Amino acid sequence: MRRGERRSHGGALGKAALEEQPDGGVMEAPPGSRGDSPPAAPGSAAAPGLRRSTESEVYDDGTNTFFWRAHTLTVLFILTCALGYVTLLEETPQDTAYNTKRGIVASILVFLCFGVTQAKDGPFSRPHPAYWRFWLCVSVVYELFLIFILFQTVHDGRQFMKYIDPNLGVALPERDYGGNCLIYDPGNKTDPFHNVWDKLDGFVPAHFLGWYLKWIMDVILCNGFGIYCGMKTLGWLSLKTYKWQGLWNIPTYKGKIKRIAFQFTPYSWVKFEWKPASSLRRWLAVCGIIFVFLLAELNTFYLKFVLWMPPEHYLVLLRLVFFVNVGGVGMREIYDFMDDPKFHKKLGQQAWLVAAITVTEFLIVVKYDPYTLMLSLPFYITQCWILGIILVLTWTIWRFFIRDITLRCKEIRRQQQEHKYEKDKCLSNGDGHSSVPDEQNGNKLRERKL
Repeated sequence: MRRGERRSHGGALGKAALEEQPDGGVMEAPPGSRGDSPPAAPGSAAAPGLRRSTESEVYDDGTNTFFWRAHTLTVLFILTCALGYVTLLEETPQDTAYNTKRGIVASILVFLCFGVTQAKDGPFSRPHPAYWRFWLCVSVVYELFLIFILFQTVHDGRQFMKYIDPNLGVALPERDYGGNCLIYDPGNKTDPFHNVWDKLDGFVPAHFLGWYLKWIMDVILCNGFGIYCGMKTLGWLSLKTYKWQGLWNIPTYKGKIKRIAFQFTPYSWVKFEWKPASSLRRWLAVCGIIFVFLLAELNTFYLKFVLWMPPEHYLVLLRLVFFVNVGGVGMREIYDFMDDPKFHKKLGQQAWLVAAITVTEFLIVVKYDPYTLMLSLPFYITQCWILGIILVLTWTIWRFFIRDITLRCKEIRRQQQEHKYEKDKCLSNGDGHSSVPDEQNGNKLRERKL
């Protein structure tokens, strides 16, 4: 929904959206104006003609509180005061490295302040549009950082990480994840469960939460529980009626607390249908989405390996948090671009950045450790990959080329048979004309004789 269409007269609600989930549902997405005012629908549900047939009922009183108003001047005033304090009242340290770090951090913060208040809104508005503008600006900063790392030598790039954390820039020790898979080790009397504790790092909850939000199916026992919980959550969200009321219009404290909690839930619900087999364009788009998702997952493991970051380091976990926040917005924008190219004439800003970040991360992996990527795969794994690729290509060729050509030929043959039947029917009348005109001519001749 465009910015100017988000608050139409009469309180018509815009469309809602969220990222695609395993059951085809999508969450969130209200349309809030400029990101600083709520989606308005004073006192009534959205007009039926402007709401998707699969959208849940939404009631919004359209209250425009302090929480939703623009605060561009306030942010500018605070930012100016902070810079003035540093310039006029604070003595500049004589440590060059410290000043360099502080200057870079200050530059990033100023950019984030500008972006949060002035950047273009995305498709989501819960808990607040400024929240999603913040992650958009973080995406820009992260991509610029990756570009900088990409243009360094392998040694300099790894040593540059010391400026972020002095403990980085050191080669990682070999860590064995598959050598001993015993849950209970009777040989270790001190801690027989040491194998479990040694393998439980930040990626365990990250996997659960990640697959809770994603729609690419994985094996049942590993990530299936997260997918199952996600599908149940989506089922609940699709059945509820969304009724929004201004916080100060709610009389009870319990109601106010509940309203604050529900600010972090979707504004409304719309079920989207990807239909990957409906056309070649959609099929290639869905395959591209899956490829980018899997590449981003692969980068999680390779990037920390080539930059010498231990799995438990906070930067690794922050990257996962980052992708959780930007992935949903990117998916929503990709769906809009794929489903309605006439209205969405260009790929969304967050989707563009997610794709650029994923590709840049992979290029860093290729440059910093090409040897690991070029290691030969076991023969049986190579066979599985080749078989999978052949099956996908064969199905694609059959579904969108051979099948379409066959159906087209059958349609042409059917039309030819119908035309031949009509022609034979006309010839069976004796003079090449249909029987109806002949009967009419015979009646006219009889009338003249009478």
